[in-house]
Amino acid sequence: MGGDCFCTSSISSFRTCTSVWKKQRGFPRWRRSILLVLAITLHNIPEGLAVGVAFGAVSQGIPSASLGAAVALAIGIGLQNFPEGTAVSVPLRREGMSRGKAFWYGQLSGIVEPIAGVIGAAAVLVMQPILPYALAFAAGAMIYVVVEELIPEAQRAGNTDMATLATLAGFSIMMTLDVALG
Repeated sequence: MGGDCFCTSSISSFRTCTSVWKKQRGFPRWRRSILLVLAITLHNIPEGLAVGVAFGAVSQGIPSASLGAAVALAIGIGLQNFPEGTAVSVPLRREGMSRGKAFWYGQLSGIVEPIAGVIGAAAVLVMQPILPYALAFAAGAMIYVVVEELIPEAQRAGNTDMATLATLAGFSIMMTLDVALG
């Protein structure tokens, strides 16, 4: 719930700023690409926190935490980072940036995840009593982004069947990892 509220207020503020910007100076495609890079980079922070908190909970010996679940979470988030890097690189390349530079920025958008992961793991050591709330916050933020932004975007081009099948495949892979790794 907290993650949902945080994302809702952040996105509302972001939309207000961009609508003012559009009215005042126009909103060229290059600026949209920069905002996309920033949005994906910011959204990687709770993902890194979630992985860090999962591994930190294992290191603290919290009974409900398992190494298998932490590894499954890390693999799942790592797998979905491939299309995120592409989502950063392709628009930058389309705007005329070189392949190497666009790829580099795609990689840089994910650099916040390991940093946030270390912070999340360290936070578990200090704030073990609020661990369930921190995990709920991260999960809420991720669910909000999926429901508010990704699902409508996937359905927009008329690829509803493909988007639904890809979602089901992703869900099946994550459930398989969860069962196989604990």
